[in-house]
Amino acid sequence: MEAFIIEKTEETPEIILNPAEHIFKISHRSLPENANGFYAPVFEWLEEFRQNLPDDDIQFVFELEYFNTATAKQIAKILLLLEKISHEVSLEIIWKYRKEDVDMMLSGLRYSKLLDVEFSIQEIEE
Repeated sequence: MEAFIIEKTEETPEIILNPAEHIFKISHRSLPENANGFYAPVFEWLEEFRQNLPDDDIQFVFELEYFNTATAKQIAKILLLLEKISHEVSLEIIWKYRKEDVDMMLSGLRYSKLLDVEFSIQEIEE
């Protein structure tokens, strides 16, 4: 399956969905004006990926510095889709946050409580 990559901008995150390299990551800042439109191709890719799952374990990493309310809803939808995928293949969600960013850590905790999937919250040092 082809990799799906979006380079980061000031308003949008870097997204790397690359099964060949075992990299599944959303990072940086997410403040798109139209979060539904921005994340629509991500959902399309994940749905297609779900039809062609690898045998390998998957680690899906969220390493966001900041996201807006509209993005929060899209993240929740991505996580719910990942939860479905986790019923078919071994999948772990890794939520990374910077040591001083308590809000981001708490966001990860809130999301983790909504899901029945392996979910780890990891502090990263600057």
